[in-house]
Amino acid sequence: MMSSPVKQVQYASFDFTHVLYDESSDTAFILALVTLLPVLLMPAYVALVIKTRELSILTMFIGQLVNERVNWVIKRIVHQERPNVTHGDGYGFPSAHSQYMGFFSTFLILHLYHRHRFTSYGLEWLDTLQRFTAYCALLAAAGIVCYSRYYLSYHTPTQIVAGYLFGVVFALGYYHFTELNTSLRARILDSPLAQWIRLRDGWAIWADAGLEDEWHLWRAAWEKMRQGKALGVSKEQ
Repeated sequence: MMSSPVKQVQYASFDFTHVLYDESSDTAFILALVTLLPVLLMPAYVALVIKTRELSILTMFIGQLVNERVNWVIKRIVHQERPNVTHGDGYGFPSAHSQYMGFFSTFLILHLYHRHRFTSYGLEWLDTLQRFTAYCALLAAAGIVCYSRYYLSYHTPTQIVAGYLFGVVFALGYYHFTELNTSLRARILDSPLAQWIRLRDGWAIWADAGLEDEWHLWRAAWEKMRQGKALGVSKEQ
């Protein structure tokens, strides 16, 4: 009995998580992990939207997706190759990772500046330092992802800078159109769909979106539960 011929299958690489790097270099290995940050942030977006039902987080997630689509369109208009054509499919201008981080860091910095307030330490200089540290951390994260694209030879400096700036500019316009547009936000929150999925705008009520108040409510309930258990034990004795 003759066996049937083996079917030839054309395999493709899943470029979102497929990263080429110099295996002899520890730096290259670390930057290969760092360059995956935009990919890892996407499920974090989904988890936060489902968990918090916050309009601001949903708005940022939608903006991030639109930003990615804008990058896709620009790449197919410019048609500029990567510096190393063996590193992934598709065009290189502008860098999608850099544009992603440009949007991500700018949107969050604007949010921290305009809407979010951390719990105060009671000292103005310490509160300012806390805010400044958050800004620097976001910029540093964006910077190291952008640098990883250059170090791993996926993009030229021009492609990286252009991508980052496109992301920054898009975030500036998008944030002011969505987050600072109170009438638009009110219409969204009052819609039947938003009420059905329990969408909310915590930052419109609380400076920290209600995190501190929620903790105090939990703590009060926790103490009440412990007191109830202690009372039950004493009655049994």
